[in-house]
Amino acid sequence: MRHPTLISLCVAGALGLSACGKSKTDELDATFEGVNVIDESNLNDVMLTSGEPGEAVAYFQRTVAEKPERVDLRRGLAKSLVRAGRGTEGASAWKTVSEHPDATNEDRVDFADALIRNNEWDRAEVVLNAIPPTFETFKRYRLEAMVADSNKDWQKADSFYETAVGLTTQPANVMNNWGYSKLSRGDYAAAERLFSDAIRQDASLFTAKNNLVLARGAQRNYAIPVMPVSQTERAQLLYTLGLTAIKQGDVETGKSLLRDAIETHPQHFEAAARSLGALEGTVTN
Repeated sequence: MRHPTLISLCVAGALGLSACGKSKTDELDATFEGVNVIDESNLNDVMLTSGEPGEAVAYFQRTVAEKPERVDLRRGLAKSLVRAGRGTEGASAWKTVSEHPDATNEDRVDFADALIRNNEWDRAEVVLNAIPPTFETFKRYRLEAMVADSNKDWQKADSFYETAVGLTTQPANVMNNWGYSKLSRGDYAAAERLFSDAIRQDASLFTAKNNLVLARGAQRNYAIPVMPVSQTERAQLLYTLGLTAIKQGDVETGKSLLRDAIETHPQHFEAAARSLGALEGTVTN
């Protein structure tokens, strides 16, 4: 007579154990799922910053195929395509990101950046114009300045460059861009000042050093200013100055600068030697 009661208790106990087992399993699954999300997030960051560009593209293409609704993965794919130098695909991927329901204004700025890298200036301008003016970031204003430059709207360009400089603690590159804008307009004194400012901010920025001697050379000032340069850099700057002098008709000065470049360079300076040889051959003939 006690068997039914015993069976009931056993069934109840089995159900209880099953419920406990399920609860523990769910808890463990949830825990491991959380760990997987963290690991995946870290892996995404690693692929974007340290991974080989081609491998990063393959990784994000695979993960996007598995989880196409994830905007963060699509964003990673777009960034990795741009980083890999695949401009057309990168711009297309950023367009997809920008149309996602969870897209941000920062995504739209990155889309404009990809378009500019792909030399699609008109499309980039349309994208930037659609972003609310209240969204003020360094990258947005830097791109706005570049678009204004491409349109030769110098007043806008100067305004955007000035705003961009004020929105970053590392303005060297944007100062260099602004200086190059001034150089292209023929405002050599302003360009020289901006390149000097860029070098003060970042003494390793050789592009700004080269642009600085271009601006000085355009004013027929063929002396390298006081700034930190390696022996190789000095030789390259002398070479730039030499070519600038020759272009302006100061041929003898240019030849002298080319000789200085050859003597200064710690190794054989083929480009300078070839240029000097061509000039002396022309004079001889």
